[in-house]
Parts: sequence; C-alpha cells; structure tokens
Amino acid sequence: MKATISINPATGEKLGESPLHTIGDLTVMLKEARAAQSAWQQLSVRQRAQKINPIRDYLVAEMDSLSATIASENGKLKFEALATEILPAIAAINYYCKKAPQFLKNRRISPSTIAFANYRSQLRYEPLGVVGIISPWNYPFAIAFSEVICALLGGNGVILKTATETQLSGLAVARVIEAADLPRGLFHFINIPGRIAGDAFLKNGIDKLFFTGSVEIGKYLMKKASETLTPVSLELGGNDAMIVCEDADLDLAVGGVIWGGLSNAGQSCGGIERIYVHEQIYDNFLTQLRARISTLRMGEWHDPDADIGVMTTTKQVNSVRQQVDDALDKGARILAQAPNGPTHLKNVYEPTVLIDVTHEMAIMQHETFGPVVGVIKFKTIEEAIELANDSYLGLTGSVWSRNLKKAEKIAARIKAGAVTINDHLMSHGLAETAWGGFKQSGIGRTHGKLGLLEMVEPQHIITDLLPGIKRKIYWHPYSEQLFRRFGGVIHLLYGKKFSRRIKGLFQTLALVPRIFSK
Repeated sequence: MKATISINPATGEKLGESPLHTIGDLTVMLKEARAAQSAWQQLSVRQRAQKINPIRDYLVAEMDSLSATIASENGKLKFEALATEILPAIAAINYYCKKAPQFLKNRRISPSTIAFANYRSQLRYEPLGVVGIISPWNYPFAIAFSEVICALLGGNGVILKTATETQLSGLAVARVIEAADLPRGLFHFINIPGRIAGDAFLKNGIDKLFFTGSVEIGKYLMKKASETLTPVSLELGGNDAMIVCEDADLDLAVGGVIWGGLSNAGQSCGGIERIYVHEQIYDNFLTQLRARISTLRMGEWHDPDADIGVMTTTKQVNSVRQQVDDALDKGARILAQAPNGPTHLKNVYEPTVLIDVTHEMAIMQHETFGPVVGVIKFKTIEEAIELANDSYLGLTGSVWSRNLKKAEKIAARIKAGAVTINDHLMSHGLAETAWGGFKQSGIGRTHGKLGLLEMVEPQHIITDLLPGIKRKIYWHPYSEQLFRRFGGVIHLLYGKKFSRRIKGLFQTLALVPRIFSK
C-alpha cells in the first residue's frame, strides 16, 4: 500500500508514514459511518457526552507525547503545541461535554400571536448524518479535534481528512478519538490527496463539509457543493489588523505583536499581520518592537530556549519571501529582523517587521501566513478603523488601549468575526467563543454554541392543542364574508383605533362556529 511520508521540516528527517487511501476506501467508510450513526443518534446528547468524555483524561495523560508529535511534524515549538493545541483541546472537550446537553436540548417556543395560541411549537435538533472535515497543517491537532468532538456530540458520524504535510498529527487525533466509547465505524480517518478530497467527499454524498484552508479552494468547494446543495462551513484565513491607540500599554502591545504575529512562525490564520499605531506613540512603539525582535531566538521544536520555530513547508517560506520582496521593491523598509537561527535548520524565515508599507503592497492586501508584520502610522481612530476594514478578509482583529470602553466601541466597528481587546490570537482557544469570519474569511462558525449548532439541523414540531375542531378558520371554502371577518382578526390584534378593535372582536367571535363545523 502506498503511504505519505511525514518529515521534520527543520531537518528533513523522516518521522513516519501514513497509509494512502483510495476513493473506494472513502465509499466504504461512509457506508460504515452511516450504519453506526443511525444507532448513535438515538442516544441523548448527555449519553453521547458520557461516552466521549474519557478523551479528556487521555489527552492529559498523553500531553507530552502528543505535543512532541505535533511540534516535530509541524515545525512549531513543543511549548506552542502544548499551549495552543493540547490545552485548548482539553478545555474544549471539557466544555462541550458539559454544555452540549443544554445547547442542543428541545425547547418550547412561545406563540408569536394570540391568534395561533392553540399551537404548541417545539424546537429540536436533528443530526446531519455523516460530516466530512478537511483540516489544515498550521494547527494540525486542535482545529480538527474541536470540529470532530462537536460533530460527534451532535449525533453525527465523521470522516476526517487532515493535511498531507501533517499526517502523523492527524493519526494522533484518530488515536485520541479511540479513547471514546463510540460505535464501530462511526469515526474514520482518511488520507487522500488534498487536490481530490473535497470532490471525493461531495461526490460520495457527505451530508456537510467543513473546510479550513485558502480562499481559492473554499470558493471552489462552495461552487461544487452547490451542484448538490450540500451545506458547507468554510474558514478561509485572514489578514488581521491590530489597532494600537495612543493610550495603549506599550510593553503589552509590543509583547502582543511578538505573540500574535510571530508565534507558530506566523502561520496563524488569526494572527496579526497589519499593525496601525497612533502617531503620538509610533516612534516609541517601533523602538521597543525593534529591541524585542532582536532578542528572539530561533530553534528546532525540542529546544526549550527557542522562541520561534521553523515554517512547515518550503512552499510557504517562498510565498512569504515573495511578498516581502514585493513590498521592498515598492518602497517598504525592514525595521527589524530576528537574528538567524542555527545554520542547519531548513524552512527558516526570520521574524521581520516592515515599515513604510502601503495598502497597494501584496503583504498588506493578502494573507501572508508567515512571521512578518507591517506597521502603519495613523492620526485619528476613524482613519485606523478605515484602514483595518480595508481588506477583503475579516477573520479576527484586536484593539489595544487602557480605556476598555473606548476599545470596545472601536472593536464593534471592525468587520471581523472576533475582535480582542489587549490580546490577539487566543480566541480560537476559547471553547465558548465561536470561530469564523466576515467577508471572504468564510461562512459558518465552529466552536462554542454556534459551532455545535452548525452540526445539527433545526426542526420545529408544531401541534394543534385545540380539541374538537373540524377545520381551521383559514381553510376552504373561501368567501367575501370570510375575507371581512378575517380582516377583523387583524384589526383586533394590531389595529390602532379602539372602536375598530372592538368591531374586530365581534368579527373574530363570528368565526368561532366555523372551526367546529364540517
């Protein structure tokens, strides 16, 4: 059987391999998942949570080995794997198993009008069936894990396809899921090439597709899904803005750039890429940022003293380099760049700060997905908000100020799915916070209550509680008299004049015998 080879991006060392599956394998997996799902959905949400909850203890017990697997294959530091992937996964399963029974419970809906008070409306949630999840290589464990858990709690079967570059991390997710008490065949991990994965899922009748990746591929999948009206949830990246107000804590804001823009070697769809700094503090901000960048230490995943790891693919390194070269050719300057790391490391791009950048440059227009940020000076908050919103993407953003009320007002005007005050790149780790963006950053949400609701179909069941009726007042046969009396119902309920409402009352009462007559 053919296999995908996983390598350490820092050294080129072979780490392991993952068997390559076929479209025929996918067909079998879908069949097995559908068979298992029919029994799984009969359990209550609370019963599903009880069967899934043991995964939490497994994650805690295996946190070291899981962190090593993720970091060695992705290139991030082991601490980053622990802090941004394993901890959020543990918090997520703990939260979802507790909250899913409440979020997905049946609810009675109050009547919207007394005219139909005899109808009892109940809202319930029906599983989708079998969902497909295609997850990326930048957070190869955490992104896939939360979506799988929400899908299972929603009563679905799951087929997970993780990025080719991080197959061992995907297999780690599969091993973790095995710690749950699931019906055989309910969950499957599949390794098929990314170029055919979306088409394969859609052509084989997946009930909903969750995709995290590029805008280009997201648009293609949405177009293909339209052929069968298959619902999709798309998270397509960002070009996130950071607004630094004149009253910001500079130490905190500069530290935020290092974390929010450069951790994971900048390979975060919700990471800082565009920085807008008030003119009153611009020079001091740059001075402190230059000093902090010069102290960063680059290293391999297992180096406990390193601050920045390597990038995951050579292709992405080259993409970042092209954007930076384009900016420099158009007048940008490098303010600061971290010292070179160990010379034997591959896929290295030193953290870089650019100034004199403009929105005509690719690096300020498109997602960079690397350890590079551009800084622009602004005079007024209105200007900063306009610059922040000058993007076809809108995943996340941040506002930095000591005045929290002011910061929240600014945040509310930023066109992004999540805006953080005095922090950045952390809302994905909050299980209670929905994840998704505005504009071309995608459609739909994952995480939190909204993410759970993406995994189910809402269904209303409406029951007429009035006994002894033979027909409804709005049924056939129609007549001019029925038209006038039905208009009286509307006047009774919504008319402005008291006299007209009284007349409407008598017209309404005249309709009562109709519902008891054949």
